[in-house]
Amino acid sequence: MKHLRAISIGIIIWIIGVSVFTLSSYIFILEDTEQQANVLLFISVIPLVWFGAKQYYKKDSNTHGYWVGQTFFLTATALDALITVPVFVIPNGGSYYQFFTDLGFWLIGFEFITIAVLYWYIKAGIKKQNQTI
Repeated sequence: MKHLRAISIGIIIWIIGVSVFTLSSYIFILEDTEQQANVLLFISVIPLVWFGAKQYYKKDSNTHGYWVGQTFFLTATALDALITVPVFVIPNGGSYYQFFTDLGFWLIGFEFITIAVLYWYIKAGIKKQNQTI
């Protein structure tokens, strides 16, 4: 596994995800803007992780999608702990505990891993099988 490559792509996914979350709170579609931002983040993670996996697998098709998705998610989690929580959550009355025990956080984490695994099975896994034939 190319760790630096996966971490770099994970950072890009995190930056775009935080931007989507932040910008969506300025758009008033639902009455609960936090729920709206979470829904938009959940939806945007699908193409972000898919595109990230596509970029990762341009140079490596041997690593299972689980490990790539886990690296993307752990990168985002570390950046959330270092930047998101202290800059955005705590000033608004939240805490690390609230952030990391929120069901939405863990659903998005599951989504990271699931999308990367699906990409691997659909695209990269097929490429790997064709190389061995």
